[in-house]
Amino acid sequence: MTSMNSSARNTARLLGAGARALLVLTVLCGVLYPLAVTGVAQGLFPHQANGSEVKEAGKVVGSSLIGQRYDLPLKKGQETPAPDLKWFQPRPSNGLGSNTVNTQYKLILSGATNRAGDNEELIQWVKDAKAAVVKDNSTPGYRVPASAVPPDAVTSSGSGLDPDISPAYARLQVHRVAERNHLPVQRVEKLVEDHTQQRVLGFVGEPRVNVLALNVALRELVG
Repeated sequence: MTSMNSSARNTARLLGAGARALLVLTVLCGVLYPLAVTGVAQGLFPHQANGSEVKEAGKVVGSSLIGQRYDLPLKKGQETPAPDLKWFQPRPSNGLGSNTVNTQYKLILSGATNRAGDNEELIQWVKDAKAAVVKDNSTPGYRVPASAVPPDAVTSSGSGLDPDISPAYARLQVHRVAERNHLPVQRVEKLVEDHTQQRVLGFVGEPRVNVLALNVALRELVG
């Protein structure tokens, strides 16, 4: 009997210690630590902590970290909308799917094409995309040479949500954007130049142009 009582007391002590440990860890890791991290982030990096929002006329129009499409409204019989060629276009997003869980919102799912470099379907996608880039960006007074089409103009990124394009792809679109918006080519070239970001610290990454920021500036220029 004494042995049973002692065993029960030991079990109760262990359960009590476990409950206290759970409570302490819950308060530390589930309450205090998240509050501290959130407070530091909001105090030191409020822009990044709130999603790196891009605003236009005081209204949030997107995030500088997530790419978005610039398309015309989907017409009857079309599977995918045609690009709105008055805007700078982002990288292709062949790897993306549509949200089927919550159909109230047309969310985009991140993903890649997962095709090998010698995959016939991928090769055809690239060929079709290259022909479309040449056709869409050529104007009556300027024809895009096929050799000038950079890789990011015809291939999607690993996530499909890359917000940036190469300066080469941005410059390739200048004549078309200038014509569609009735702007001098030199003014649009200057716009691209002003929004070209160089390598971080001079050696990390590649030069890039954020498409959303560029199109916000273009909208302001068009007025």
